[in-house]
Amino acid sequence: MILVFGKTGQVATELQNSGDVLALGREQADFSDPRACENKIRSLAPHVVINAAAYTAVDKAEANEKFATVINGDTPTILAQVCAEMKIPIVHISSDYVFDGSGKSAWKPGDATSPQNAYGRSKLAGEKGILGSGANYVILRTSWVISSHGTNFVKSMLHLSETKDKLTVVEDQIGGPTPAQDIAQVCMMIAKQLLVNPSKSGIYHYCGTPNISWAGLASEIFLQANRPTVVAPIQSDCYTRSTKRPLNSRMDCSLTNKIFGIKQPNWRMGLNKILKELEVIV
Repeated sequence: MILVFGKTGQVATELQNSGDVLALGREQADFSDPRACENKIRSLAPHVVINAAAYTAVDKAEANEKFATVINGDTPTILAQVCAEMKIPIVHISSDYVFDGSGKSAWKPGDATSPQNAYGRSKLAGEKGILGSGANYVILRTSWVISSHGTNFVKSMLHLSETKDKLTVVEDQIGGPTPAQDIAQVCMMIAKQLLVNPSKSGIYHYCGTPNISWAGLASEIFLQANRPTVVAPIQSDCYTRSTKRPLNSRMDCSLTNKIFGIKQPNWRMGLNKILKELEVIV
């Protein structure tokens, strides 16, 4: 049995379509209570743990960094420690926000981390805790998650386009949109390989290809959805948001392909599937 922490998030929702999976939501495993989550692993004794639970409210994290760090840092650390003790592999989803977002080169797993906001710091705390746990682990950093579930950029753009004929969207933040369904499938593939080959433990990157700006992604959404909404590109400095976002979210996924045989997904194909699930296109 594969134990998944998280139930209603984008990736967790997709993981529940993956066979022998038990997904625990907040009611069954509250991530603000690390020891309660530890006890779930001890009582259920799964073959593998996948952590898809996280505090993802980037702006709110600035005022709630301590709470975000418990959920993104302390609890994943405790989970990894008990997994190490029970010899259970753990796959943990992390973020490109652990980097400073500078430059134009794709981030490699071994590059120096330097998060620029509270959310990024909380995610890095989780990574460090897992690295020091002694567990058989994979930390899978991903970015720009999209799906037909929950709250994400695709659904926001579609909602706004229902009443707006023109939208301003930032063009200087670049990254690879990543369908949640693909992330879920990759987590399962990695988990199964970890079971038979613990030497594959490490930090890996996984995101969609090709890289694009948020403005470019918005334009592609409206193109595929046959919406007339026009995208007006702007710079991040012109966007009224208090929390600093990375300008460079490009990720080098070559190690993931080399070690696990997993290639980057084409996000345009994934977007088309999402729009069909949302019945925006047929």
